[in-house]
Amino acid sequence: MRPIEEQLSVFPVFFKVDGRMAVVVGNGDEALAKARLLQESRIGVRLVASAPSRELGAFIIQNDIEHVATPFAADTLADASLVFAATGDADTDEQIVETARQLKIPANAVDRPDLCDFYTPALVNRAPVAVAIGSEGTGPVLTQIIRSKIEAILPGSTGSLARLAALYRGAVDRLVPRGAPRRRFWREFFQGGVASAINTGDVSGARRLATRMLKTREAETGFVSLVGAGPGATDLLTLRAQRLLQEADTIVHDRLVPETLVAMGRRDAQRIPVGKSKGCHSKTQGEINDLLVSLAKQGNRVVRLKSGDPLIFGRAGEEIAALRENDINFEIVPGVTSALAAAAETEIPLTLRGVASSLVFATGHDRNSEVLPDWASLALNGTTVAVYMGRTVAAAVAKQLANAGLAADTPVAIIESASIGNQKIYAGPLSDLATVAPGRTSDAPVLILIGDAIRHGALENSIPIHQINSSNAIAA
Repeated sequence: MRPIEEQLSVFPVFFKVDGRMAVVVGNGDEALAKARLLQESRIGVRLVASAPSRELGAFIIQNDIEHVATPFAADTLADASLVFAATGDADTDEQIVETARQLKIPANAVDRPDLCDFYTPALVNRAPVAVAIGSEGTGPVLTQIIRSKIEAILPGSTGSLARLAALYRGAVDRLVPRGAPRRRFWREFFQGGVASAINTGDVSGARRLATRMLKTREAETGFVSLVGAGPGATDLLTLRAQRLLQEADTIVHDRLVPETLVAMGRRDAQRIPVGKSKGCHSKTQGEINDLLVSLAKQGNRVVRLKSGDPLIFGRAGEEIAALRENDINFEIVPGVTSALAAAAETEIPLTLRGVASSLVFATGHDRNSEVLPDWASLALNGTTVAVYMGRTVAAAVAKQLANAGLAADTPVAIIESASIGNQKIYAGPLSDLATVAPGRTSDAPVLILIGDAIRHGALENSIPIHQINSSNAIAA
């Protein structure tokens, strides 16, 4: 469940308004703006305006709006489904809202969020497609800015494409199996040649292509996307990864991938957690490989969502081998790996002229959970070392580096939960890293950066490493 501050206090829905009536009360610009917005739909509009401005009066005549040229009264709300108080007078607007509520009619008071039963969104109209942007009444200027951006990227032909889809819906329901095959048909319809033809105004060509799609459907084949989720921040997810999540039939995700990222997939997508942590595997790697193959053979589009980058300590190589062996088509979508996110949080230059000419990604464990014996000496040659999965072996890593000849005062940074808002940063010399007790644990991801380049980072406010064991801080 999302934190309370991330939950909406409104529930966005689209009401059917054809043949219904909305009443707008007011004489000036606010009433005119609401009336214009309502004209984007098929709802009837009644304007209660005892002394309409010149522009409002012209709008009433030009659009043949029902006009009640009297002050507001309860009977002017007869048969109304929605009421808008737009008089500009706080007391009058409050009276209108109270009257509407007594009649059990939802009401909106312009610029008075406290009086509103509902809010009017900024609207992008591509009928029958509509995009409504709301801010719960707190930021109308922001919603207009967002609207302008969506207007710029949403083709004007979107409505025509949706109307063509409506003509084919019955045939698709009869001829294309439900579930993944039907979703893939519509995905190709809305993103392929049909959409391109509509976008150029070739409606006849679009119809021919759509009909050919129905007649020449091939057996559905599955596809697996090995996707890097990045370090956990939603805005560090790549655009391609976001698109694939929206298209996936099934999302197979790791333990360290935040729920906020998994939730970016389609609501009806199957979500399968296969989390692994040290000493605790919900599924073995072999079982994960078999699962990906099985899902793809069923015709699913599968996103295998991995923390960071799938090719860096993500065991993607084993999954790739299994997919190749079973002739499953796949792709790899890179993600921001933890070392880059950790360095960005601490402003550490991982490579720096005259200080660090190379960067090594290392893991604190080998396949048998033993500290690796051979990479430590790399730190002696001006290399920055990024140690992944080093939480419980920090001291052993430090001792190995010292044994390899690395100076005791070599700077070290430990970054926990990089980029996801609750990060902790520890810093100190290599000698202090060797004192970190291995027993303290946490589910948060931790990365250790070691090398002379670390001293050039912004670590002034970091927690000294030697305080880890004596404080409530979580050790690496």
